[in-house]
Formats: sequence, C-alpha cells, structure tokens
Amino acid sequence: MSFTVTIRPSGHQLEVEDDESVLDAALRQGFALPYGCRNGGCGSCMGKLLQGEVDYGPMRPRALSETDEAAGKALFCQAFAMSDLEIEVPEIGAVKDIVVKTLPARVVEMKRLNHDVMELRLKLPAIERLQFLAGQYIDILLKDGRRRSFSLANPPHRDETLELHVRHVPDGFFTGQVFTTMQPKALVRIEGPLGTFFLREDSSRPILMMAGGTGYAPLQAMLEHAFAEGIERPIHLFWGARRREDLYRDEQLRAWAAEHATLSYTPVLSEAQDDPDWHGERGWVHDALLRSYPDLSGYDVYMSGPPPMIEAGKQAFSAHGLPDEQLFFDSFEFAEDAVEPA
Repeated sequence: MSFTVTIRPSGHQLEVEDDESVLDAALRQGFALPYGCRNGGCGSCMGKLLQGEVDYGPMRPRALSETDEAAGKALFCQAFAMSDLEIEVPEIGAVKDIVVKTLPARVVEMKRLNHDVMELRLKLPAIERLQFLAGQYIDILLKDGRRRSFSLANPPHRDETLELHVRHVPDGFFTGQVFTTMQPKALVRIEGPLGTFFLREDSSRPILMMAGGTGYAPLQAMLEHAFAEGIERPIHLFWGARRREDLYRDEQLRAWAAEHATLSYTPVLSEAQDDPDWHGERGWVHDALLRSYPDLSGYDVYMSGPPPMIEAGKQAFSAHGLPDEQLFFDSFEFAEDAVEPA
C-alpha cells in the first residue's frame, strides 16, 4: 500500500510505500530533503507534519522530543506514513543530482594524527570518481551488513584520495580494526556521498563554525573548499576538545589563519586545569563562541561533533537570535552496535 506525500512550500508530490520511511521514499524519487545520521539521533531531517499521520514504531526517535511532537514536528528518516501526508520541509537543490554510489576502495595511507585519531586515505578504482559536496560523508559497509559513517575531510577538488578522520572508540568494532589489524592495501566497500551538511554558497552572511573532536573533519573540507573557490565571507572556527593533544590539526589551522585574512581560529579546551601553559579559551566550545558573538542573527552557523555539543549549541544559539534556517549541523552519533557484543 502506498500514500501520497505533498511537500510544502514547493508543492512537489511523491509516493511512499508502507515499508519505507518518508525520507527514504523522497531520496529514492530524487527529492533532496535534509538529513544526517538516518537513525533518528541527530534531528537534521526534522520538519513539520501539516496533515496526516505517521508512525515511529514502539519508541519515539531520540531527536524528537514530546514538545517537538506536540508542536507538529516529525523526524522523516524514521516516520512511516499511515495516511496521505502534507509536510513542510526545505528541499536542497545542490545535492539532488549527485549520484550515490557503492564502490570498492583501497586503503593507501594510514597516519596517526594523535593518540586516538587515525587518518585513513582511500583510493577508488581508476575508472571511478566520487562527486560530492564539501561536508558530506560516506558509509563504510562492513561484511556483516553493518555500516560506519565518516565525514569526508577532503574537499571535492582534492579527490585523488578520500580522507577520513577515524577516532578510536573503546571496544568499537570497526575502529578497533583500524587501530590494531588494518594495514595499507586493505580493501573496503563504501557508499556515498551522503548527507546534507555542506557549505551553502548562496548566502552572503559571515560564517561561524564549531567543531567537537573529529567533527573537525567536514569543516576542514569546507575551509579548503572556501579557500579554493575564493569565498570572501569571514569564517571563524571554534574547535572544542578536552586537552591540547586532542587538537590534532592545530598547527595547520594556525598557519591557515595567518595565510587567509578571511579565517579566524579559536581552540577551546574543556579540561585545561592541569595545563598551566594554556592561555587560550577554556570551558565549553559553544560558550566560547557566544562570548565572541552574543548576537547570532546575522550569521550562518555550521557545527559538527558529538550529540551533546550539538544539542547544547542548538538551544543556546536559538536563544541568542540564530534563525533555524541559518543553522547547519552534523551530529556524530555512534552506531548503536559500535560496542563489541559480550
């Protein structure tokens, strides 16, 4: 059985089967709705349910609060249509014509960036090229059917290899392999590009970026893309980490800030109590951003990192005047099966 979904404000219509989510149906039929994790954890696909009824199964998705649901909002990556629907959600033209591919790739380089982050460089077959936007991600397809998502840290113009920043998750299945048994020349399968986190070039507003941990990876791609394209909008990156050694590309960013007048860079440490030589920002990274920019109404904000940082930023930035349509984020939600079974 299928139902008709009408998208507002565009008026586009699509058909959704009873065994697929609204987002999956939209992507299958070429409609580029916003999304990120696809498992209900990040909230990127949230929109308004204007008419009709949807079902989420036995549990409400994590990123959909009771308040959100009472206000008529829905998470379309987890929403299954129970009737014809009318929804309100922006369509993103930039990703509509990009083809999602499943491809083999070879690990050609592995480099430790710090104590728990590995840079992986993947090489596609010579006859293949992955078209993507700076900030999108790929999935590593594991042999047992599971997936691991990683942002592309390289911009589209630097695509000889695909650069991933892999943080070692304690007891993690795939990341454990990366840090113990994986060697250069290993073969993997990937699917991508995925996601709607990318640099919007049709805006003239200055840009604020906020990274947490390896959430720096997609922002690195955006920065390199902005430099290559000659984008002259001011960009200020705030990068939050626990300790100084967690800022694995700190020297590179300082060099970029010295080289490019458009870029400002502020590292922020949350656990700098035992570092008497640290004279930079301390505390939570979103607080540091707001100390510098208490009124966000005139900015575009891009943030990428762990879910607690994303949630804190969403609430704090809204309270400081940031319109929803000027906030873009990528929540690094770990897969629920990331921990090895007992």
